[in-house]
Amino acid sequence: MISKRCRPAVVAGLTVAVMSGSTLAYSAHADTAPAAPRKADRETVDTFARIAEDVLSRRAETLVQGRGAKDAGASTPHLSQRLKKDETAALKSLRARKSRLAQLGEAYTDADTRVVVDRATVTGRTATVQVTASSTLTYKKLRGDEPRTTAFSTRQELKLTGTSGGGWELTSIASRDTGPVAVAEPLAAGTKTVKDDGKQYPDGTPASTKVPTSPTPRKTGGSYNYAAMARYAEKYWRDYNPAYARFNGAGGDCTNFLSQALKAGGWKHVPGSASDYRNWWHDGTRQSTSWVGTNEWAWFTLSNRRAPNLTNVYQLDVGDVLQMDFDKNGSKDHSMLVSYRNSRGMPYLTYHSTDTYRRSLASIIASYPTARYFAYRT
Repeated sequence: MISKRCRPAVVAGLTVAVMSGSTLAYSAHADTAPAAPRKADRETVDTFARIAEDVLSRRAETLVQGRGAKDAGASTPHLSQRLKKDETAALKSLRARKSRLAQLGEAYTDADTRVVVDRATVTGRTATVQVTASSTLTYKKLRGDEPRTTAFSTRQELKLTGTSGGGWELTSIASRDTGPVAVAEPLAAGTKTVKDDGKQYPDGTPASTKVPTSPTPRKTGGSYNYAAMARYAEKYWRDYNPAYARFNGAGGDCTNFLSQALKAGGWKHVPGSASDYRNWWHDGTRQSTSWVGTNEWAWFTLSNRRAPNLTNVYQLDVGDVLQMDFDKNGSKDHSMLVSYRNSRGMPYLTYHSTDTYRRSLASIIASYPTARYFAYRT
């Protein structure tokens, strides 16, 4: 089988194609669309940001208790007719997720979404706009020991078309992240396939997602500093540590980030060939494949008995690790660290790709109810 890592896109700084002129507004009197890009003025870039923020805020608001738009119809005139239908379906799926969350004992009282345009390119009547949306959801205190908030950062690409009135109509919006969807993001269609290379690997045993009758925290103190792991993850979940390379454009940063947090908590290097999954190390300029590869990390930790599998995901405690196989295709897709756990036994996960802070296990399961999960006791 092949190894996979989470693959968030690299976000560039704000760049806008330049030519003569100062506006992106489409002229209704032009007979043919110009071949060269045109310059976006600040007002037009702000328009793109407002359109993206309207759509993404609407998604987040759908999850808030007592709120949520019924559809994406007349109240969103900047959407194409096809996208209105797509967004109505997306909001419907998020309402279903909201119901699943309620069944698992979770709700939100507020949502805040802010959008920054990273890149805007316009050619003729069409625009391609890349944005980063930062969202915060406030947990409802159902038991009283929930964290205050969960937060996530998503990268989206928008396609827009100029209208005859000089405005813009949004025709598509798609995630540029390939980690798990954010709690306020609908699932994308499609299933990945994995080619099996015929070799045998220590893949581990999937964990049950059944909610236990009572909390099952770590029985002993363990040999590592689990609080240090959590502090590291929560410090660098959005602002990456410059001491380490970033793998956003070369397979994803989720396992690289996990390895950093484990090292901060006392995990020791195992030197040797970088390509041998039984080794695990980072020397400042290079690293083993098990340091950055989702599957290789699992093979390393199981072959070295560094972190055995747990039988149930709700056994996870602070400093433990959760991996997911989104499509049950035999290859793990994503790695996350538990950075908080409340008294009733709910783990909260912090991770890169999609960059996320204190997302509950309930939220992950509500978004991916059919995924395969692997839980590790560090």
